[in-house]
Amino acid sequence: MHRITLTNLWLRTRPGDRRQGWLSAGGRYIKVALGRSGIKANKREGDGATPAGRYRLVRLWWRPDRFPRPRTLLPVRRIDSLDGWCEEPSDRRYNRAIRISPGQPGDRLWRSDALYDLIIEIDHNQRPRVSGRGSAVFIHVARADLSPTAGCISLPISALRKVIARLGPRTRLTIHC
Repeated sequence: MHRITLTNLWLRTRPGDRRQGWLSAGGRYIKVALGRSGIKANKREGDGATPAGRYRLVRLWWRPDRFPRPRTLLPVRRIDSLDGWCEEPSDRRYNRAIRISPGQPGDRLWRSDALYDLIIEIDHNQRPRVSGRGSAVFIHVARADLSPTAGCISLPISALRKVIARLGPRTRLTIHC
């Protein structure tokens, strides 16, 4: 069966709970977890907010020891034990993928929990990168209770896998305040 690639994803806060939202994807509405501070137009590093705006989906990262390569039209990259993300605003590699040796600081992509088994990198604060405007904002696997993230968007694994299969380089994510 051929699936049509989604061109637009829309995200809004869930009424009554700013830490959860509804993702509209091809006529389906998926309940998602947002940052602990809800959605904000003026994102700052460490504020716990999910950034409002319109974003391009850069690539899908996946744990090959936990899943076969996912079917998607997005560029795909394997996660290995040294992959991480620079969250230090004073570092020249801020808001970029980095290699992290044991004991080094940074957001490790290889985690013992399942939250980063599938990660969609979005282009928040990438062109241009502005120190302190937020880093490591991803779409990833949600906790079972849909508890808030540090600023990412998280979906139940079953919903995330279905959405990933319909994403491509032209898909855009719009996050509304």
